[in-house]
Amino acid sequence: MSEIYLTREGRKKLIKELSELQKRKPLIQDEIAIAREHGDLRENAEYHAAKETLANLMRRIMELDSKIACAKIIEEQNIDSDKVFIGITVTIKDEDGADYRYTVVDLEEADPATNKISIQSPLAQGLLGHTVGETVIVELPAGKTKFKILKISKYQRN
Repeated sequence: MSEIYLTREGRKKLIKELSELQKRKPLIQDEIAIAREHGDLRENAEYHAAKETLANLMRRIMELDSKIACAKIIEEQNIDSDKVFIGITVTIKDEDGADYRYTVVDLEEADPATNKISIQSPLAQGLLGHTVGETVIVELPAGKTKFKILKISKYQRN
């Protein structure tokens, strides 16, 4: 897996999720053992559901292990704050004069409710590499929208 960029709190969130999933694993294994005792496994829906739950849990544990191992902490990176890039907080103004402030983060940490947008989002993709003062036309799902970049700063924890 390639490296990903996370904030400190984003990394802590992944570590917490990993810990919780690891605690659930023995419980699901117990469910499988109990379901196995109920007889014919070919027709045992409880057994098959528990096996599928365990497979999904293990897949997520491996994914989190890999992401945590490859994670670079945004606050520790020497990120150029002259251009929009991951780990940057950008303030933009739309054509109607409304201001918006977003922090560009990895997909794993994206949370539009707290103004953290994924680097893979259409808005972030349209802003990437641009500097303060530039007007950028971004292709959004609702259509093309013009934004002026007002301010760019390194990510700072709120």
